[in-house]
Amino acid sequence: MRPTLRSAALLAVLAASGCSGYRPAPAAFHESLTQSYVIDSGDRIRVTVFEQEGLTNSYSVDQAGYIAFPLVGSIAARGHTADQIETLIADKLRKGYLRDPDVSVEIDRYRPVFVMGEVGAAGQYAYVPGLTVYKAVAMAGGFSPRANQGDVDITRDINGKVMNGRVPTSDPVLPGDTIYVRERLF
Repeated sequence: MRPTLRSAALLAVLAASGCSGYRPAPAAFHESLTQSYVIDSGDRIRVTVFEQEGLTNSYSVDQAGYIAFPLVGSIAARGHTADQIETLIADKLRKGYLRDPDVSVEIDRYRPVFVMGEVGAAGQYAYVPGLTVYKAVAMAGGFSPRANQGDVDITRDINGKVMNGRVPTSDPVLPGDTIYVRERLF
């Protein structure tokens, strides 16, 4: 192969690979959909301590990942499930405050999702269980005329690691996801 022909072939391969910014979602991306929900900053949890009305309330998880709980102080919520937080609170209350605390924790409000790119009104939107990419885009004013409506890029925090992946618009969304709608080529 002559040098100019070889260079042209190399440029064609590089150009084709450069246009294919396609990155399928990693396996952990879809596995996270079936795992127990992990609480993080921006969530609000409802803590019920049975027969203790003064302790029963909704508590927001702060930027550091803690809730301020009466009597026992700060409790680390980030990275824990609701069941794990129940145990943490009950253990702390058992140490000098209540003999046998019965604690229940549920998600009161999920952290928001973010929709960006080729949509009517990019921004932050409330997460509701069962939310799909298509429904999130609808909340953001729908697709713009230039939008690629086949699939979108999602950025998701999985176990403290930020991952990106391309998914169809029928895929579920998790709290805290950032959805990016790309511009179509033609």
